[in-house]
Amino acid sequence: MCGGGRVSGSQSPPQAGGVQVRIRALLPSLRPAEQRVAEHILADPAGAPNLTITELARTCGTSETTVIRFCRAIGFDGYPGLRLALASDAGREAGSDSSGVGGDISLSDGLADVVQKVTWHDARAIEDTAKQLDVETLELVVDAVTRASRVDVYGVGASAFVALDLQQKLYRIGLHAFAWSDTHVMLTSAALLGADDVAFAISHSGETDDTIDALGQAAANGATTVALTNFPRSRIASTADHVLSTAAREMTFRSGATASRIAQLSVIDCVFVGVAQRTYDDARDALEATYLAVQSRRGGAGQARRKGR
Repeated sequence: MCGGGRVSGSQSPPQAGGVQVRIRALLPSLRPAEQRVAEHILADPAGAPNLTITELARTCGTSETTVIRFCRAIGFDGYPGLRLALASDAGREAGSDSSGVGGDISLSDGLADVVQKVTWHDARAIEDTAKQLDVETLELVVDAVTRASRVDVYGVGASAFVALDLQQKLYRIGLHAFAWSDTHVMLTSAALLGADDVAFAISHSGETDDTIDALGQAAANGATTVALTNFPRSRIASTADHVLSTAAREMTFRSGATASRIAQLSVIDCVFVGVAQRTYDDARDALEATYLAVQSRRGGAGQARRKGR
């Protein structure tokens, strides 16, 4: 799902397999009583659909009205729709062969277990992101980037590397793209953007002040603003015209920003390919020119050139 921005985004029921993804993404924005319902469902997603609305409300120490309000907050008309979706997801999970693989990494895990769990979480992050990615919003973002005179990408910390990846991809197909991670430089960049430009901000939490401030400055100057975040009701989402949401759930070693980075990169690839499709002839020529420009720096090519002398 994409949403929360000033222009694009909608609240619709999650696709198959996406209920828990939606709940995790919206959890911080829910009211305390609604959060209790969410946390119970996330703790026991297979057992929750076996409860009536009265039983669920009693278990969570809240009211049936709160349960209904929670259902609507995550895109359902009421509890029957949520219950059916949870039951469907539970059946799908039971039929998969991922039992035991999707758990967290423990200190006693061997490297074989680490490889299995890390790759499972990374693959799941990409799969869940694809399920909730709003293609209509993606289309608007691709169109805006394609038409832009300039694209400035903002990100700090682990998101800075993702920002650089987008910048390099766009630059290689001939677009004027720049990536910034320094606070002062981001604000300076944003101050110079205008209505023909795009500011693209990346923040997993959606609460990174430096990135939010830069995007806000760009918006104030009339630039089209895009946010890529895991939390569609975060502050950065409310600042952007268009919001692209990831669906990454980190493991114990969160500081590595593993699954979140993979999910962000998958969305970046979608944006890049979409832009390249719309500018195919120019993109193809630019890719060939940039490939040839660095070809001589590759060892094999250099050795072949020396042998030919």
